[in-house]
Amino acid sequence: MHISVIGTGYVGLVTGACFSEFGVNVTCMDTDAKRIARLEKGDVPFYEPGITELVAKGIRENRISFTTDVAKAVDKALAIFIAVGTPPKPDGSADLSYVEEVGRGIARTMTGYKVIVTKSTVPVGTGEKLREVINANQSGKFRFDIVSNPEFLREGSAIEDFMRPNRVVIGADSEQAIAIMKDLYRPLYLLETPFVVTDIPTAEMIKYASNAFLATKISFINEIATVCERVGADVQMVSKGMGLDNRIGSKFLHAGPGFGGSCFPKDLAALVQTGERVGYPMQIASAAALVNEQQRARMVEKIKGSVGELKGKTFGMLGLSFKPNTNDLRDAPALAIAQELMKQGATVRVYDPAALEEACRMISGLIPCKDAYETAEGADALILMTEWNQFRTLDFDRLKALLRQPIFFDLRNVYESDRVAAFGFRHISVGRPSKAPSPASS
Repeated sequence: MHISVIGTGYVGLVTGACFSEFGVNVTCMDTDAKRIARLEKGDVPFYEPGITELVAKGIRENRISFTTDVAKAVDKALAIFIAVGTPPKPDGSADLSYVEEVGRGIARTMTGYKVIVTKSTVPVGTGEKLREVINANQSGKFRFDIVSNPEFLREGSAIEDFMRPNRVVIGADSEQAIAIMKDLYRPLYLLETPFVVTDIPTAEMIKYASNAFLATKISFINEIATVCERVGADVQMVSKGMGLDNRIGSKFLHAGPGFGGSCFPKDLAALVQTGERVGYPMQIASAAALVNEQQRARMVEKIKGSVGELKGKTFGMLGLSFKPNTNDLRDAPALAIAQELMKQGATVRVYDPAALEEACRMISGLIPCKDAYETAEGADALILMTEWNQFRTLDFDRLKALLRQPIFFDLRNVYESDRVAAFGFRHISVGRPSKAPSPASS
């Protein structure tokens, strides 16, 4: 079978590369000619473990190709996956202009039956809107089916998530389209992957409901963390005690500076806006978004409360991407916190293994460093913002010699307080009591 994926961003390229690994012939299409030229050489324009090797293998075995010609992409494919951006509008609703533009392009160039699949995260009703757009712009009357097949890819482990998913959701109103989709995902039958086959609106809602619930878990544990700090409890042990209840589970119960990335913030906003549109305010989703926004301000206050006035202070910041194993800086807590520190007169030295160059382009005034230790040079405190593996085994003796003051803000709760304090540091984390330097270390 031959498919096309329109949009070669994070979701589109991972989808195309993984389907090519399944043995499907894939054409990836994008209007960005420079991006396509890079991809034709196997040069992937973002960081994701394993994707470069998978694209190179697909090119080498002639199972994946790239084009800027929508007609070429449409002509070859039985199934066309739409994986373009759906950024938030000022009111929080999803901007579907790119999806509709792709729909018009497909409609004008199709010459036979197609299965048109929304892979992008789109609000309920998009499938029907896309059907209207295609019907209105067809050059002739050709039959087609619409399918909702939302992605559930975690940045940093996207290939594993595609190859071994928790579930595959297929929303369609055509048995033929469902059969084609099941055939595409046939390699997952061997893994006994659950398939959820439903109607289009339900499939569209599954994605938003899933992300909203996960975001709510993060905001919930961050609120618990704030209370833990005030009563002297340890949020990590609270999380462990909660997570052992099978009805709750341990995932997404990690206190920190809040969630970021390309999904949770915009999907929460779109879900809230959908509720407003149908006359039902989404109070829990709204609260999750508000708590997340406030959590960043709380981190700045935590820093300020420990070092005093920020003006004239220098901070070393480890990690900039919103999570490890990705260079994605969209809505990253680190950037928001760094900007606020600089706004209040501080200097911020930064290092990230994958996102450093892009972050310094986005935020003027950041001082890029080559590693964690250069970042610490002359700083009044060190702030751990993203839990990259290389930050889990820091040499605290070396850091202490480089810093002006041995203060370590562990905003991801990577380290045990006693261990850091034993090196002579003041350890400040999230939802746990701060720890002063051990007397023996001074």
